[in-house]
Order: sequence, then C-alpha cells, then structure tokens
Amino acid sequence: MTLKGEHDDILLGANVSVAKTGLLAAVEETISYGANTFMIYTRSNRGGKARPIENFNREKGLELMKEHGIVDPVVHLSYLVNLASPKEETRQYGIDVLREEIARVEYLGFRYIVMHPGSHVGEGEEFAVKQIADGLNEILTGDEKLYICLETMAGDGSKVGNSLEQIADIISRVKHQERLAVCIDTCHNYSFGYDVVNDFDGFLEEFDRVIGLDRLKVAHINDSKNPFDAKKDRHANVGDGSLGGEAIKRIVHHPQLRGIPQILETPSGKYKAEIDFLLDRNVETN
Repeated sequence: MTLKGEHDDILLGANVSVAKTGLLAAVEETISYGANTFMIYTRSNRGGKARPIENFNREKGLELMKEHGIVDPVVHLSYLVNLASPKEETRQYGIDVLREEIARVEYLGFRYIVMHPGSHVGEGEEFAVKQIADGLNEILTGDEKLYICLETMAGDGSKVGNSLEQIADIISRVKHQERLAVCIDTCHNYSFGYDVVNDFDGFLEEFDRVIGLDRLKVAHINDSKNPFDAKKDRHANVGDGSLGGEAIKRIVHHPQLRGIPQILETPSGKYKAEIDFLLDRNVETN
C-alpha cells in the first residue's frame, strides 16, 4: 500500500536496508511500510571498502520506485566521516569518502546526502567550524547535482552543528553555498533546547531568520529517550519518548514540511506502525 489521498504531499519513510540487493531491497522494504520515500546508507559505518554502487540494482530499484510512487530518497553519509577532526588522516578520510559518496549518489540519481557536521574532539567549536567549511570548500566544485544537508545535532559530546547559528556559520564560509542545505532532527532539536513540541512554528521562524527556510530539505522524525534540553542523542519510538506521538504527528503534518522527505530513524522495527499512526491510518503505536 502506498500513500494516497489527503496526505499525498507528505513524504514519509524510514531508514531502510540495502543488504544483498541494494536499492531494490530498500524499495521493497519501503513498499512494505506503505511509505513514499526512504533513507539509506550506501556503505557501512564500520568502515571497510564500500560495495560498488554499480551492484545496487539501480534500474530495477528506480523502476519499482516509479511504479509505487516513491520519490526523493535520501542517503546518509557514514558516521565515520569527521571533517572537523584535528587528525589529518581522519579528516582526509572524510574528504575522500564524501567526495566518493557524491559520485555514488549522483549515479543513483538522488538529490540529498545528509551528513553530521563533525566533532571537534577537544579542539573547540571555532576550530571545528573552520575545519568543516575548509573541507567542504575542498570537495565541492559547484557542479554537483545534489545537496549536502548538514544535520542539526543534539549538543552531546564535542559535536558541532547543534545550534542553527552554528549551521549558518558553516554555510557562510563555504564558496558553493548553493549546494548546501539542512536536515533537522526532532530528537536532536528538542534535546538541544529547541521546543519543537510546544512551539514548532517558533522554531521554524528562527530557522528562517538564521538560515532561511529555502535550505530546509530533509527532516528526521524521532522521539527522544531524554527530556527537553538534555543535550543527549538517544532516539525513541514515536510516542514512547519525551516529545510524544501527538506532537510528532503535528510536526509531520506541518505545512512547511509538506513535499520534503521526512525520515524515521527510530528503534525496534516499528516503522510500519509508526507511519500508520502518523498518517492517521487507525493504527496506534505502543
């Protein structure tokens, strides 16, 4: 079952697997959830050599997507990429992987790569922001056919890109800013101290003022195992955390998010029930 009817302009899906048959596996899993978009990783976060993207069954996957009305999928960059790292070897690895990932995603024909901005590992936020921007300037040519979406973070550890101002600072230092966008994350935003539960409109107004809503291209939809402003990144199933199911449903249905891919990254294999709940399909999450 695909998404039809009154919610046609809500793009809602989940983080799905590319095991064995690549894009074909991801699309088949997406169909099983009744979803119309999805997110994948094209390479393992545990490192090692990436599977050749030519082995991802691109043509069969794209054909099945078209048949079932699945659009605008997202690729998440490996967590091992850290353009902010003070270690030259680690930073160069990140540059090489992101450059390669751009080519892989363009081969698939997708428009969005979501990346965690990076971690300063004790060197400080200003150092990290400059490192990330310098890395993006080294990678981006302006000829890319996709967006690099910087993900807003939860404020844990030495991660940067937690505040909207910090994301804007990174973007401002990059030459080819037209290739940069933003992915918000409801768990991260709430954990960092943006009250997306009680004032999502206010959050969007601040986003527009600081960054510009034209850069909002992807949203991660997650509940949180921690309370508001906890500065911790632990995702919970929709309705099982501090944001609550009804608040998350209001966010998913917000007019500003219509037409952009919204992706669940929740635990415990409840994607179908969560999508049914969020789209009012008369199925409640536990």
